[in-house]
Amino acid sequence: MRVVFDTNVLYSALAAKGFCEEVLDETVGDSVIVWSHAMRNELETVLARRHKSGPATQAALAAYIEVCEFVEPERLPKRVCRDKNDDFVLGTALAGKAEVVVTGDNDLLSLKEYRGIRIISPRQFLELLDRGLS
Repeated sequence: MRVVFDTNVLYSALAAKGFCEEVLDETVGDSVIVWSHAMRNELETVLARRHKSGPATQAALAAYIEVCEFVEPERLPKRVCRDKNDDFVLGTALAGKAEVVVTGDNDLLSLKEYRGIRIISPRQFLELLDRGLS
């Protein structure tokens, strides 16, 4: 399965640990994780702004980067999300031929699907993995 993790999920996994970290751990090795430099920049900005960018977080981020397939986000023909800043997540998913976007962002979750790409919560994604479905 090809998957994009939104910045809010990655922040929770890297800085707060807990459930989202478990979701990432379950994904690595079994799925292709698609990411873009735009999403990486957003995550690094959020980590720095919230002072969550210590050595352990940087090591976890470096390990995450190693398992990602980077793509250049596709430009969407028109605005899709209520929050226009979320469109690059969809553009990343399109460019990377992702099947799923995993997010905690209600602006994305409200879409449920975009051009065949499912948009689901971390809990829904873990349930999907547990069922062995794509």
